[in-house]
Amino acid sequence: MINNYEIMETIRMLEEEKLDIRTITMGISLSDCADSDGDKAREKIYNKIVDYAGELVSVAEEIEVKYDIPIINKRISVTPISLVAAASNDDNYLKFAKTLDKAAKEVGVDFIGGFSALVHKGMTKADKKLIASIPEALAQTERVCSSVNIGTTKAGINMDAVAYMGLIVKEAAQLTAENGGAGASKLVIFANAPEDNPFMAGAFHGVGEGECMINVGISGPGAVKSALTNVKGKSFDVVAETIKKSAFKITRMGQLVANEASEMLGVTPGIVDLSLAPTPAVGDSVARILEEMGLESCGVHGTTAALALLNDAVKKGGVMASSHVGGLSGAFIPVSEDAGMIEAVEKGSLSLEKLEAMTAVCSVGLDMIAIPGKTTAETISAIIADEAAIGMVNNKTTAVRIIPVPGKDVGDEVVYGGLFGRAPIMKVSEFSSSEFIKRGGRIPAPMHSLKN
Repeated sequence: MINNYEIMETIRMLEEEKLDIRTITMGISLSDCADSDGDKAREKIYNKIVDYAGELVSVAEEIEVKYDIPIINKRISVTPISLVAAASNDDNYLKFAKTLDKAAKEVGVDFIGGFSALVHKGMTKADKKLIASIPEALAQTERVCSSVNIGTTKAGINMDAVAYMGLIVKEAAQLTAENGGAGASKLVIFANAPEDNPFMAGAFHGVGEGECMINVGISGPGAVKSALTNVKGKSFDVVAETIKKSAFKITRMGQLVANEASEMLGVTPGIVDLSLAPTPAVGDSVARILEEMGLESCGVHGTTAALALLNDAVKKGGVMASSHVGGLSGAFIPVSEDAGMIEAVEKGSLSLEKLEAMTAVCSVGLDMIAIPGKTTAETISAIIADEAAIGMVNNKTTAVRIIPVPGKDVGDEVVYGGLFGRAPIMKVSEFSSSEFIKRGGRIPAPMHSLKN
């Protein structure tokens, strides 16, 4: 039972500590939209999205007013389009992306995810068509997000797909060079991708999901940091307990929104993703939480340990507050979207190598990182392979959302504005991984994948 003190504390968190719901995401199955005629398939897709999500934004806005809870983004995720478009005779899936974009604009959501392919063990003809279409799709749409899963703990890493994705990332950035390579910011390359992830750009509606679901992603780094200011100098036992209590309160609010939205829309409630997700706003930073634990600047020695504690405590605190926990759940460390991360890069305390180490214990992986536009496709593929290896071996989700910014080099920055913020260009190794990437094939799954 919620008492008056808890109500007042939640109100204070909302008003003073930038507590909000990061996203409410409607997942829609498009499995019944497949058709050998691409035009008919796209018509079915458009009609189904508009039918199911037509009131999503208005319902979210009503909940915002009713509970005075900011909901930052309203989103849709759909069945991976490579599966839906496979029945069509189309040679290119750009038209499918444009249909998704048109539907997203019609219902008023911020993003739509699911221009995706799952190729962790091999690529079908449809997968190859979709992946080849990604650069144009992201350049010619506004709200479409794309993801490709190239590895799992069970299957290993598809290095042919890894090599291909390095080229795709480069092309996506080049086709949007006038916008700082923004096309690449809407593309995520996963290992162990979850099927119920509400966060863009990696969201898609998995084949194991229901017909239509509501998933919610919470936020609240500011609330956690504020709580930690009251326990300065205390032991890590106290720190962990403090984070757990804050995460419980934040997640309970997310569960309330999920239940309310599902009931109002008449669809099945899905999961609450417990991830602390930063924004570029001052006071809404994961890096500042780590620094509040006693680090001079994010990225110094001890950062990975601090992030591991944060990630674990968020999950432990939130799991009791939600009926169903899923998605990524933990703490995001996107550089361009976190004011503290940006400052740490600019000061020199946070490098790409340290970020990679941190991804072993964070919620996802190398996220919203800008690198020199001259970086080769092979180097990008090698970064993807390293991140996938961390995910595969540790049986966790990892991902890469990296932007080789055309015309930019180390010392420059790129400004995207809004949720994507700004990103200092980070240094990558000048040594080549080309021969490694050219080998192709598949890196076998680790021994501990054989659990049956």
